[in-house]
Amino acid sequence: MFDALSTRLGDIFDRLRRRGALSEDDIGAAMREIRVALLEADVALPVVRDFIAAVREKAIGQDVVRSVTPGQMVVKIVHDHLVDALSGGPVDAGEGGLDLNAPAPVGIMLVGLQGSGKTTTAAKLALRLKNRERKKVLMASLDVQRPAAQEQLAQLGKQVGVETLPIVAGDRPVAITRRALDAARREGYDVVIYDTAGRLTVNEELMLEVAMVREAAAPHQTILVADAMTGQDAVNVAQAFGERAGVTGIVLTRVDGDARGGAALSMRAITGRPIVFMGTGEKIDALEPFHPQRIAGRILGMGDVVTLVEKAAEAADEDEAKRLAAKLEKGNFDLDDLAGQLRQLRRMGGMSSMLGMLPGIGKIKRQIDAANIDETVIKRQEAIIGSMTKSERKNPNLLNGSRRRRIAAGSGTTVPEINRLMKQYQDMSGMMKRMKKLGQKGLMRHGMSALMPGGFR
Repeated sequence: MFDALSTRLGDIFDRLRRRGALSEDDIGAAMREIRVALLEADVALPVVRDFIAAVREKAIGQDVVRSVTPGQMVVKIVHDHLVDALSGGPVDAGEGGLDLNAPAPVGIMLVGLQGSGKTTTAAKLALRLKNRERKKVLMASLDVQRPAAQEQLAQLGKQVGVETLPIVAGDRPVAITRRALDAARREGYDVVIYDTAGRLTVNEELMLEVAMVREAAAPHQTILVADAMTGQDAVNVAQAFGERAGVTGIVLTRVDGDARGGAALSMRAITGRPIVFMGTGEKIDALEPFHPQRIAGRILGMGDVVTLVEKAAEAADEDEAKRLAAKLEKGNFDLDDLAGQLRQLRRMGGMSSMLGMLPGIGKIKRQIDAANIDETVIKRQEAIIGSMTKSERKNPNLLNGSRRRRIAAGSGTTVPEINRLMKQYQDMSGMMKRMKKLGQKGLMRHGMSALMPGGFR
């Protein structure tokens, strides 16, 4: 979502860093470029004005002029103000997520326009609360406007293993709300999620319905689900719901699309409500907490190593990791192990997702995009290994020409793709053997270059 803004800001800061000293004219020119970049990213004009004024005031101060690296100092000032804009100030700049500090059942009401992704977000949120917070969750669809909306939530509930309120034909939203609250209290649920109906535009009928549901449910949290692709309209919707529905937080959906990012920067500043989650894809687990500090780092090309490490920890299977470590100590690495590594990479969101979180990657972002990394390669490689027999996976030397043709036919791939996978496996296997030969002391003495082909004899 922030790619275009990140690229523009990166170019501006690269020019600043190349200067040994900065004059007020230099800073003024940079501020004008930053202003244009923010406006092009659909950031609201009042937010841009306040942002530029605050940055300019600090950037022309003595701290920057006397700094050994004035360009880097300007980057830090912009970073700090980005965090403030995204978080509402330094007090809550650290954490994202929902406040569940209330007596059970904690009510969470999702509101928003039709098509913003409320129903899918309800399921994503329920899955997260069930798995991470160990909460017993009940979902209730109050959407009697959209055909099959209640059935959609019921199917998503089965998919994520979360109970949904039984559908009663003819029930109106307020009656469904009361029935859900009664069931949650009676059956000991920790959280109840109310998926309200939307409309194509904000209108009085929608607001009255939301107000009645809110009065019946008395939710602890009222979350606005807004589509990041709608740009400035998302900010207008947030303002309308904030004034009439008592919104306490915002979830931005479709941030994995080509939205310009202005909605995220504007919403917090204009509505005064925090963005608590981001929908990062179509998968049911594609929901991330909104951490202002980390998002600011991504925008400025500083990466987001913390989120990358968290994703790796989630994707890793502890037992599998111990088993693989034991095999590597013996220098063993077969195709089953390679398949496990491919699965873990896919669970982490693929290569593009990982690269986007590495510090400094913004400088080569265009080259990476131009390379057009094919994320389906990982799935095809898994399919190739899955089409092998157990003995072939344990002993890849068995893979002669006829076996490779059989595997290609079984996996829907080609023999050259199998050959590339085997070359990749042989390189990794060779590295593991060199690692065993070196041992821990040898690796520390010779460095990582010793693991490369020809690097150690």
